Amino acid sequence: MRGPKKIATLIVACLFVYLTLFTWNLRTGHLDALSSYTGLDISGVILKPGLWVAEQVTGFWTRYIYLVGLKQENDQLKAESAELRRANMLMHAQAVSADRLEKLLGFVPPETWSFSGARVIGHRMGPAGALDTMVVDKGAAQDVTDDMPVVALDGVVGRILRSGAATSTVLLLTDPNSRIAVIGEKNRSPGMLMGQGYGNQLQLRYVNLNATIDSGELLLSSGLSGVYPKGLPVARVTKIRRSDISLFLTVQAEPLVDVAGLEEVLLLGRVQAEPGEEPGAPAGKEGEPVAADQ
Repeated sequence: MRGPKKIATLIVACLFVYLTLFTWNLRTGHLDALSSYTGLDISGVILKPGLWVAEQVTGFWTRYIYLVGLKQENDQLKAESAELRRANMLMHAQAVSADRLEKLLGFVPPETWSFSGARVIGHRMGPAGALDTMVVDKGAAQDVTDDMPVVALDGVVGRILRSGAATSTVLLLTDPNSRIAVIGEKNRSPGMLMGQGYGNQLQLRYVNLNATIDSGELLLSSGLSGVYPKGLPVARVTKIRRSDISLFLTVQAEPLVDVAGLEEVLLLGRVQAEPGEEPGAPAGKEGEPVAADQ
């Protein structure tokens, strides 16, 4: 019972102190004045950290929202920059391609021959890693036939090996199976130009020991095989060697076209003569026949 008594005594003592202070405050008013001054200080002490915390939280949230918006804007600018770079690269490639195509359109085919353009869409690598054949984007549907000559602006590339429905395979000039009858541009010495593989010199065979041929001379297609028209530039002589045990000169030449860098080629086709008209014969005005040469 000692515990309840102490509690009751404490409550009575506190009530006495309170009533005493209350009575004294009613008479003097000192407690009200004291609370007015100390209350402001206490409220300031309590509110100032709260305001600081509120400012920090608000500032952090504002900076976070700003940074999120800034990151989104930065990502958008990066995407736009990448798109502009891609568009610039495409425009540059188109400009270069347009220049190449303009030059191709200026090609003048030999007489009684026509030409059409084709795009190189692939290369086939040989066993040693060298170029063997290449594929163009035209086939039988575009009247491409086997053995059609394939040329570039600089010279002969090869001939059509197989024509598919929409694509065709080109046998390159440098292929070991390639054979082209040629003559020298200056001295008109004939020979058979054979490929030795991409990256190797071409071999000009069957050139007589007494034939005249110069280093650096341009070799042209002779037209004897019937595959290539006469006069197309094919290769350039780089080395000539005479042998005491052979009836022919040993002649090396380099191709005029680097097939690895080609993107477009030209396909040559014979112009079909009209019925009753000889191939290559010029037509008269308004369909009138042309008189034969006297």
